[in-house]
Amino acid sequence: MKFLTNSLAKKMWLTVTAAIIITILYSYLLSYLFYEKIYVDNVRDSLLTEGRSLASEYHGGALTEDIRKKIEWYNSKSETEIFIVSNPRELSACLPFEIDYQTLIGKSEREELLKGIPVEKLGYEKRFDRNIMGVIIPLLDDNRLQGIIYLYVPLAKISEITRDFAYLWLAAAAVFTVISITLGTMLVKKLTRPLLDMKDAAEHVSQGNYDVHLKIDSKDEIGQLANAFNYMSSSIRKEDEKKREFLANVSHELRTPISYVKGYSEAIISGMEKSEEDRKKYLQLILRESRRMERLVGDLLDLSKLESDEYKLEKMPLPLAQLIEDAIEKYKPVLREKNVDLQYRLNPEVIINGDEGRIEQVIQNIMDNSIRYTADGRICIRLSQERDQCLIEIEDTGIGISEEHLSKIKQRFYRVNKGRTRSDGGTGLGLAIAEKLVKLHQGELTVFSELNKGTTVRIMLPLLELK
Repeated sequence: MKFLTNSLAKKMWLTVTAAIIITILYSYLLSYLFYEKIYVDNVRDSLLTEGRSLASEYHGGALTEDIRKKIEWYNSKSETEIFIVSNPRELSACLPFEIDYQTLIGKSEREELLKGIPVEKLGYEKRFDRNIMGVIIPLLDDNRLQGIIYLYVPLAKISEITRDFAYLWLAAAAVFTVISITLGTMLVKKLTRPLLDMKDAAEHVSQGNYDVHLKIDSKDEIGQLANAFNYMSSSIRKEDEKKREFLANVSHELRTPISYVKGYSEAIISGMEKSEEDRKKYLQLILRESRRMERLVGDLLDLSKLESDEYKLEKMPLPLAQLIEDAIEKYKPVLREKNVDLQYRLNPEVIINGDEGRIEQVIQNIMDNSIRYTADGRICIRLSQERDQCLIEIEDTGIGISEEHLSKIKQRFYRVNKGRTRSDGGTGLGLAIAEKLVKLHQGELTVFSELNKGTTVRIMLPLLELK
């Protein structure tokens, strides 16, 4: 049984075979239904019509010799056996087979006859080796049963009825079987071929070959499945490429600080520093690079958490103006050092439903970038309300970003100037983290920039719904 069910093609073959068998059985049962409902019913109707027609010759009183002769003459001309008797018990002498009067006409049948209702009888007779259909027509006179007309005919067997076209039916059955097998073969191959292609393609994908593309033109469920598979394969390939790029970027970002830490540590251990000042300088470099690695690992952990489906924001009503003021307070010494003028215009009535720590992180990540690439300039922060949303704009007059880099600026580890040293920049993850946090708040982060003129970051967040 397992051999027959370990393949979809075999299962479909079993289905087709079962369908053929069921069809043949259905046609066989249907033929008996026709026999019962059409042939037998026709015989019954014919006997009733014939009996009522003969009964119309009776006009009351005792049965006369004249009506008996008419019935006998009609009997000789008809294929139906017909008898007329004044007493139903006389039938046993007329019929060519044994009959039990009590079985033929019981109490309930006699009551029916007295009401003028014909009685129908269907039973098997050994002498004829077949069923016999009989009809008893009452002859009434003033509600008295003066006699009966009994008509019966042996029913033909279904094999006798179908004898004339039996060979034709067998030939048609053979042709039907051949056509069914042929069409079944074509159907099974057509339906299973794409599935086999998908199976082979899935094996290639499982081995790391993501360039597989299924070419299936059908628009049915199999075609939709093929399109879904192609989309899945493409998505896996992209994710794999992102993973490889991500690991390469992480390795690249960590290689420099690790080499610094390793080099200066070895220099200190081997006593290469010429003075206490050199030793202190080496230790400061080691500390700086250690902090850089710490920030990088922290940002990576943040991204990992934010991209997890299980991560949940701790939302609460937040007065956004106050949160922004608190977040930028710590930057004032750095702004004075870089001679950057900070301006802000904040709507104090804006309240959102958000995670305080994460919204502050978004502001700080954007401010870090603005301060890093702005000197002797201006940073302006604006908070306003637009219908059911609020708008945060952080605009600087820094070095700006060219159009070719602008679409990629929010990618992980992306650097506009590949030649800049890592001491001039952050981890390259700040905007990626900020955008992820904004999306988790059902908001949108957009960057506008023009080279040598400055950059503007726009953040749209939904306002708190008051119930």
